[in-house]
Amino acid sequence: MDWFAQIDGYCERTDFTYWSEPLNAITNAAFIIAALIMWRRTAGLPTARVLCAILFSIGVGSYLFHTHATQWAALADVAPIGIFILTYLFLANRDIVGMPWWGALGITALFFPYAYVIVTFLNNIPFLNISSFYWTVPILLIVYATYLRGTVAVGFIIGAAILSLSITLRSLDEILCTQFPIGTHIFWHILNGIMLGWMIEVYRRHMLATRAAER
Repeated sequence: MDWFAQIDGYCERTDFTYWSEPLNAITNAAFIIAALIMWRRTAGLPTARVLCAILFSIGVGSYLFHTHATQWAALADVAPIGIFILTYLFLANRDIVGMPWWGALGITALFFPYAYVIVTFLNNIPFLNISSFYWTVPILLIVYATYLRGTVAVGFIIGAAILSLSITLRSLDEILCTQFPIGTHIFWHILNGIMLGWMIEVYRRHMLATRAAER
């Protein structure tokens, strides 16, 4: 693979200069702002702060991709997202569902075959195939919400709703390019910053409630 091969995958990009996607680049501030806000709110919760650090890295990685537009920058973009998904899933299994660490790790590992099945299915459905991998997350959040119920379940449903809107707007980017030349990818960034910050908040509230109940 040529790690310096350039990628043009978004409506806003018209060439391969550094600032060809100014709005796509700048709106990554949503991830950074959400990470910094949640960092302050998660004092005393080291695992939640790990999530904040990963969220910060999502903003940095996505910024690199929307400025450099290369294969290595694409990896810097998607790797932190994958790490966030797996880390949050492990913590949800361990701290919210209440599994032992080894059980939480095993169930988290099942995300890979789960994602393979869902992506394979969605790749055969027009429009949903554009962002097929990302749809695995809101679907999984709904599954967990059905099992968990209560306030955490409501938090997961809210997260799934925000992410579903975000994925839809991401998928419309090139479809609406003629009518909306700046593209809709900027809303993917803004809504995802909100959604990921919210998911950390759901985890934070649960952890604080658990601590209070144990006193």
